[in-house]
Amino acid sequence: MSPRVSVIMPVLNESRHLADSVAMVLGQDWPGELELVLALGPSSDATDEIAARLSAQDPRVRTVPNPSGRTPEGLNAAIAASTGEIIARVDAHAEIPGDYLRDAVAVLEETGADNVGGIMDAVGVSALERAIACAMKSPLGVGGSRFHVGGQAGESDTVYLGVFRREALERVGGYDPHFARAQDWEMNHRIRTTGGRVWFTPDLVVTYRPRSSLTRLADQYFNYGRWRRVVARLHPGTANPRYLAPPTMVVATVAATLLGFAWRPAWLVPAGYAAGVTLGGWAISKGEEPAVRVRVPVAIATMHWSWGLGFITSPTRLSAGLSPTN
Repeated sequence: MSPRVSVIMPVLNESRHLADSVAMVLGQDWPGELELVLALGPSSDATDEIAARLSAQDPRVRTVPNPSGRTPEGLNAAIAASTGEIIARVDAHAEIPGDYLRDAVAVLEETGADNVGGIMDAVGVSALERAIACAMKSPLGVGGSRFHVGGQAGESDTVYLGVFRREALERVGGYDPHFARAQDWEMNHRIRTTGGRVWFTPDLVVTYRPRSSLTRLADQYFNYGRWRRVVARLHPGTANPRYLAPPTMVVATVAATLLGFAWRPAWLVPAGYAAGVTLGGWAISKGEEPAVRVRVPVAIATMHWSWGLGFITSPTRLSAGLSPTN
C-alpha cells in the first residue's frame, strides 16, 4: 500500500499564489491518501479568507494557526498537525508538477534516504524577474549548488523544499525555530549528522517565482547571508568556499577601492569584478531579449553584495543561546 502523504505549507500574505499552489498539490497523481496542512501566519491580505474557502471545498485541506508568522514555527505546527508517514514541504509560491509526490516517494524508497529534493527552477515573467531567474540558475550567481544549477543524482548537504520520512523529522526534532532563514540547510545538517541521508535528484523540478524588484532581491539575499553566518557559528567547519566567496569579494573590492585613492592600480580589482559580472551576465543570458540581458549583471551583483554584506554584518545576538556542535 502507498504511504499516507502530508503536504505542509507555511503561508503568509500569499493571496496571489495560494489557490494555484493548493490546486497543484491536490491535483497530484499520488495513489495513496493525501492531506494538505496550511500553517497560517498573520497575513494582511486576503490569504486567510482564501484558505478558509479552500478548506471548505476539500476535506483534504486543513489549517493551523502560526501566530508568529515565522517559517520554521509554521512548518513545525503543520508537522505536528499532520498524520502522514511522508511529509512534503511545499511553499505557497512554488509550483509542483503533477507527478512530484509520486516520483519523490519512489526515490525515497529506492535510495533509503531521509529527505529527497530536486531543482529550484526559477521562472520569471517581467524582464527583471527573468534576469534574476538567469542569475539564480547559474554558478556565477549562486555557486554550484545542484538544486540551483542541476547535476547528477546523489547525496547532498541540502535540497530545495524536501520530501521527508516522518521518523527522520521526529529524530532531529523538526525545524529549529531559532532560524528565521537557512532553516532547511540547518535541519538537513542535523539529519546527516544523525546518520541520515539527504538525496538530490534532477528529476524533481519545482517552478520558483523570483522576487519582483531589486529591493526585495537584496533583502532576500542579505538575510540569506546573515543567517548562513549563524549556521556557521552553530556548526563550525560547514562554511565551504562557495559560502565564503561573496564576503571575501566584498572585503577585497572595498579594500582595493579605498587603496586605489593612494595607489591607482588597486582599482583594477573593482574594475575586474565589474567586467567579470557584466561579461558573465551576458554569457549566461544568451537567447534572452536585450531588456533581460542588460539586467542580468545587476541582478548578479545585487545577489553577491547583499549576501556578502549580510554574512559580514551578521550580529552575534542572532546566535544567542546556541551551542556550537560539530
